[in-house]
Amino acid sequence: MPATNQKYKIGILGATGTVGQRFITLLANHPHFEVARVGASTRSAGKVYKDAVAWKMASAMPDRVKDLVVLECSPEKFQGCHIIFSGLDSEYAGEIEMKFLKADFAVFSNAKNYRQDPSVPLVVPLVNADHLNLIPHQRKIHGLNKGFLVTNANCSTTGLVVALKPLMDAYGPLDQVIVHTMQAISGAGYPGCSALDILDNVVPYISGEEEKMEWEPLKILGSITKDLTSFELVPSTTRISATCNRVPVIDGHTMCVQVKFRRHPAPSPKDVEAILAAYTSAPQKLACTTSPEKAIYVSTECDRPQPKLDRDNGNGNAITVGRVRECPVLDIKFTLLVHNTILGAAGSGILNAEIAVAKGLISL
Repeated sequence: MPATNQKYKIGILGATGTVGQRFITLLANHPHFEVARVGASTRSAGKVYKDAVAWKMASAMPDRVKDLVVLECSPEKFQGCHIIFSGLDSEYAGEIEMKFLKADFAVFSNAKNYRQDPSVPLVVPLVNADHLNLIPHQRKIHGLNKGFLVTNANCSTTGLVVALKPLMDAYGPLDQVIVHTMQAISGAGYPGCSALDILDNVVPYISGEEEKMEWEPLKILGSITKDLTSFELVPSTTRISATCNRVPVIDGHTMCVQVKFRRHPAPSPKDVEAILAAYTSAPQKLACTTSPEKAIYVSTECDRPQPKLDRDNGNGNAITVGRVRECPVLDIKFTLLVHNTILGAAGSGILNAEIAVAKGLISL
């Protein structure tokens, strides 16, 4: 972070949407990042932000952004910004984010469009910050001086890999992972699910979600090659099966996870709890501004974690794991909770940017 009082100027694409709004709330009191530009569709462009947005956050709209004029999402409108956070819907993100990359901006995307690109780091900040080391190679590919593109993961994938990473570090490769999700309605954006669809109901299908959860961890939990030019996926012998459900919870994705280790004897539940509780992530080591004090909160209470009680642990930038016990089919099973719009979305983007600054990849 800068030694002077000068702040990094932030541009937010898709600023009127729910992810864009979450970026704005999380950045409201950031000591080193300052929102300087907000972008949205041509329908909103030209209006002041407070008139263009249907504000849905629980906290009040920060004064700093109320009177910012909403801009079209084009690079020439964001000159002077050091960092671009994109909360754009995937329908528009691909073309717009590539324009910003080609214009030499540092772009942190929440969309799915470039997650499978072999030159784009797919980074969960509590898990694989070292994948940012591929950025010099990406710059070489695109002929850039300072720009790059980094994506964060699907909101449910994010929570899952934070729990799996320390287990793999301690006990080696995993053989099988089975995960069932109970995902909050905020994950569908606004207006999202209608009340008639979700109240008194569980919807056992979320388009594209299971495929993301079964593929993304293989890249995130894999490694970067020694020459820092490509990624090596987790071996295909690690199999992940996901079943995703939408439930009537506002914020916080809950997951029931079963794990089979390749190495036997498998660790005991107490061993797993100890490994998870002791895990220290890159943002903690780098003393990033929004880093949680603990990456993983481990609960020993029989009925935790619960979204109402635990989603804000670590200011929403940590996960909570509980009910760790032996599995009669695989080896270990547990329940985890992730705040889907903080660590699962905007919070990861901000942490990724803080790590990039700490690594000297972004300068004032």
